[in-house]
Amino acid sequence: MAPVTIRLCEVLTIDPRYILIAEVLFSNIGGTATAIGDPPNVIIVSNQEIKEMGIDFSVFTLHMFIGIVFVTIGSYGFLRLMYYYKVFAITNEEPSDILELKHEIEIWRRASSRIMVATREESMVKALLQQKVAVLENLVKKKLYTSRRKVEKDFKTSLKELEKKYKITDKVLLVKSSVVLGIVIVMFFIHSFITGLYLGLGWIAIVGAMWLLVLSDYHDLESILHRVEWATLIFFAALFVLMEALTELGLIDWIGDQVSTLIGMVNEDSRLAVAIVLILWVSAIASSFIDNIPFTTAMIPVVIHLAEDPNLNLPLRPLVWSLAFGACLGGNGTLIGASCNVVCAGIAEQHGYGFTFVQFFKLGFPMMIVSNILAMVYLLICHVAIGWND
Repeated sequence: MAPVTIRLCEVLTIDPRYILIAEVLFSNIGGTATAIGDPPNVIIVSNQEIKEMGIDFSVFTLHMFIGIVFVTIGSYGFLRLMYYYKVFAITNEEPSDILELKHEIEIWRRASSRIMVATREESMVKALLQQKVAVLENLVKKKLYTSRRKVEKDFKTSLKELEKKYKITDKVLLVKSSVVLGIVIVMFFIHSFITGLYLGLGWIAIVGAMWLLVLSDYHDLESILHRVEWATLIFFAALFVLMEALTELGLIDWIGDQVSTLIGMVNEDSRLAVAIVLILWVSAIASSFIDNIPFTTAMIPVVIHLAEDPNLNLPLRPLVWSLAFGACLGGNGTLIGASCNVVCAGIAEQHGYGFTFVQFFKLGFPMMIVSNILAMVYLLICHVAIGWND
């Protein structure tokens, strides 16, 4: 969505930075709603011990979706309040074609600055890039002079030009992809109710991808495999190996014992509330400054340990929801809190609309605080006041 958002903002002469940040924030909030919306949720639902305790795709999605609706409404109101004072900073007064040229100049200038001159060839390449920047700067000056009395194209005209330029080239493949995606999502829900279906969520997704490859009749399989994020998959595999090693060494049990001791110090009637608040906010703050994927992987054994402690007598489900809410919503706290943030920032930088860590922090961290407060209220009402722990 980031490239599409940038192009639309350019047509509407709007600075895409604030729009992209809002898109990232609500991507993380919306991804919390289902078991496949965010990587931490996938890790939680895929855990064998958690599945054996009755938490599957449908149960997870039911509890999380209701809470996220409540969180989304409140977060949207807070975002409108924050953006109310930034309306004039979002709108660009210059024509869209001049803005595009300026960002192209910035991209060429950045490419030139990255070349370290050590050989004659590198010196020539850098000189050519600088010459390109000078040509574009002169073009901008000419356009600024000639566009002073030029009537700007209206939105409908720009939209028609975009539709002609970026039309759907393969409608048949679009229909096939939509059908396969719909069937895969339905299978995610059916998987929770059919006990004889011996396929996990991962296998359902893989079968769907293989089925789409067959239907699309795409022969160049090697180019598709090159696009697979093998580094991410290896990262996950190594992470699970590391967590299993830490479990064998007893570190996870030690952390669980310390948290159990802390919760056990409070009154028995207040232990569930304290556990929910503790797990939620520790997860949120930690996920803001470290990636929420390894944090979630490390916290799952701790949550299971708390639920299995006979002295505490805590239900597992509220603890799991607290971990999921904290890890996913906490990713909005900083630019490095979630993979989505980093990917969007990289795409924005490539298009000349990069935003800094501080710019994201000013909007993301307050949003993280507000969304987690709303999630905490939802969890306390549902699981402490009402007792919806089944």
